[in-house]
Amino acid sequence: MTGRITPAAGRYAGKSAAERRAGRRHRFLEAGLDLFGAGPGYRATRITDVCRAAGLSTRQFYEEFRTLEDLLAELHLHVNDTAQRSVVAAWPEARALPLAERHSRLFRAYTAGATADPRHARIAYVEVIGVSPRLDRQRLERRARWIDFLCGQADEAVKRGELPPGDYRVAAAAFIGAVNGLMHDWSVGWVDAALDQVVEELLKILLTRLGIGP
Repeated sequence: MTGRITPAAGRYAGKSAAERRAGRRHRFLEAGLDLFGAGPGYRATRITDVCRAAGLSTRQFYEEFRTLEDLLAELHLHVNDTAQRSVVAAWPEARALPLAERHSRLFRAYTAGATADPRHARIAYVEVIGVSPRLDRQRLERRARWIDFLCGQADEAVKRGELPPGDYRVAAAAFIGAVNGLMHDWSVGWVDAALDQVVEELLKILLTRLGIGP
């Protein structure tokens, strides 16, 4: 019939095809977040488990993702973006603070963004480790962004006369390595400490390296 709108292209239950697809993708992401971040973990999860948790079919899964690893990769980017948004939101109030307070405020914003949802912490620090060369590259690329951020903060501190001139990249890389290592151990229960204790210990490492620690 001329002018007929197919169900795939038209509106159904008040939603367009694009809105329905976005809703399905969100359900798969939420299911993955639960299973990888709070359930059996990525390695013990199958596509059928995700579909069952999302209440959707395997056909619908393959319309959104090629593999289960694709779902994990997208979740890893999502949890990193969440932490980054937390830091960006804290920057306007932190920028005028003295060096020690500024770094403390920004790092606390990062850890708040990374751990407010425990599922995020497990995905960021545990589940993506050693999955594949592709995810290792993605993880290291995101780590490099945080190193660049710290180097940018150091450069700004040098301009303000708060730090002596120097190359702080190795120190930034060492600190990010410490964050990932300690947060991994805390996430899997190898470190018997409250999150506040972990954050304080990492801050001591950072501030001491900048010459402003206790």
